[in-house]
Amino acid sequence: MPKRESIIPDEMRNVHDRFHYSPGVKVGNTLYMAGQLGRDENLNVIPDPEAQIAQAFENVGKILKAAGGAFADIVDMEVWFTNWSEDFQTFLEVKDRYISSPYPTLSAFECKALSMSARVEIKCVAVLDD
Repeated sequence: MPKRESIIPDEMRNVHDRFHYSPGVKVGNTLYMAGQLGRDENLNVIPDPEAQIAQAFENVGKILKAAGGAFADIVDMEVWFTNWSEDFQTFLEVKDRYISSPYPTLSAFECKALSMSARVEIKCVAVLDD
């Protein structure tokens, strides 16, 4: 089995220590990321929907950077919404600030609730250069 490495950006050490999970796990050149919420380093969810989605992408970016990757390395994205009809268009607009062609796959789901009362959670898989 390939070596498994936890990816824990300095800004996410408190998530790892408090909730006992890795923000990212790298196996070979594949990076699996835990779902990211639009919360700051103090674990406060940002109330404004657009700013919350942007912060979730910023958090994805922190994991990518810590693993030596970039947004262009994302090959698969899952997005969970508590209100898809209200937030999906905003999500697409914010996503396009971070992700460009060739686009990753995208699956979107609506659910009853997310951790910490967030509106959106973004989970990605990236394939990094060797």
